[in-house]
Amino acid sequence: MKRIILIVTVFASIIANAQTFTLKSYELGGQATNKQVLNGFGCNGENKSPQLFWENAPSGTKSFAVTIFDEDAPTGSGWWHWLIFDIPASIKELISDAGNIKLKNAPTGAIQSITDFKTYGYGGVCPPENSKAHRYVVTVYALKTDKLGLDQNANPAMVGFMLEQNVFEKASLIFYYKQ
Repeated sequence: MKRIILIVTVFASIIANAQTFTLKSYELGGQATNKQVLNGFGCNGENKSPQLFWENAPSGTKSFAVTIFDEDAPTGSGWWHWLIFDIPASIKELISDAGNIKLKNAPTGAIQSITDFKTYGYGGVCPPENSKAHRYVVTVYALKTDKLGLDQNANPAMVGFMLEQNVFEKASLIFYYKQ
């Protein structure tokens, strides 16, 4: 009986201390700041993608992808603010403003495809005036493949399909913004 209790206790300790794939940010809290807000469409922000980092990726991860999606956008299908994929497996962080195509702050080889703004790279948050606070879901995908086989002109639906076909695990965080 003591042996069974010891085995159960050890197993419970291992499970309690297991590390899970996690997405974090030193910049993002529960609410967007002016730094992440679009400069356009009636918003006057800095339009900088947030700093993000991830820990405890699953063994065998060959690349990463990151997306930012507004599930509350009044479109019937949400709004894609950022899609970056083919991030090498050795990368564990995206610096602030990595979504600015002109600055070339993204990891070498990563592709930033077209968003619902019909532009490449990060498009800041900017819900319609007088709407409720919108939820912005930031997700990092640990992928089974080095490359998705898509280019920068891939639309968000195709990127999403390929991500779901190649995902080991994903981790998300949510932040909110209201004008």
